[in-house]
Amino acid sequence: MFAEIAQNIPDQQINFHDIILTIRRLDLVHPQISGNKFFKLKYNFLEAQRQGYRQILSFGGAYSNHIAATAFAAQQFGFQSVGIIRGEELAHRPLNPTLATARQLGMQLHFVSREHYRRKQQPEYLAEIAQQFPEHYLIPEGGTNALAIQGCQEILSPQDAQFDVVCCAVGTGGTITGLIEASQAHQQVLGFSALQGSFLKDEVAQLTSKTNWTILDDYCCGGYAKTSTALIQFIRDFETEFAIPLEQVYTAKMLMGIFDLIEKDYFPAGSRLLVIHSGGLQGRNMDTISTIA
Repeated sequence: MFAEIAQNIPDQQINFHDIILTIRRLDLVHPQISGNKFFKLKYNFLEAQRQGYRQILSFGGAYSNHIAATAFAAQQFGFQSVGIIRGEELAHRPLNPTLATARQLGMQLHFVSREHYRRKQQPEYLAEIAQQFPEHYLIPEGGTNALAIQGCQEILSPQDAQFDVVCCAVGTGGTITGLIEASQAHQQVLGFSALQGSFLKDEVAQLTSKTNWTILDDYCCGGYAKTSTALIQFIRDFETEFAIPLEQVYTAKMLMGIFDLIEKDYFPAGSRLLVIHSGGLQGRNMDTISTIA
């Protein structure tokens, strides 16, 4: 099912201030099941298939990469899909490209209030969902669970022991946890949070016993999906120079942070950085990025 998709993921090297960054182009894994979402969904779909489920249910926001990838994977592999979408007001507006694509792929969109959405981990709310959508296999928001972490460990290989630092964007913590678990003792895993606040550090600390990691929120531009003039200009300049597409929610913030830290001599001279491009390029359809050539 998934085994034939991830073949020969390319690495691309770029140079900035005499530090060579190796960018792992997970955005090229698959045009729809893109980036880290491929690795997060892989074992969840295999488990759903093993248990005989025919319907996948998950949670996400209006521009969720996870919702888009889940809808395509479900259609591709013969599952029905349901998306519990944050924001009941969205039901009365034209669908944005992310949600329109998910619906075209057969996903049943169920819009709920933000109050209800905040209950997404509460057993009583999940019981209500189960009554409305019986016999579904549940994948959490962002896809993060033990099976997702297992999949994300496969982003690294034994040959990656050559790198001193592994960098990634952080949304729900599943990808960075997988990278931490697969990392070597001499390596540092550096996460760039797309959200403001320290809660992601607490959540990741519950998922791993390793301590060779750090999550920064210095480059989140004020919060999830928020942008700044500096970020938009960074995307323009980066894409012009290196011909690698970025999106403003995750990957651009990570790379802007990495470049800033390099300029501030955060990394020792000669450091070897592996940068995980986690995909999510469907997010470039958002209005805030639409002016980028």
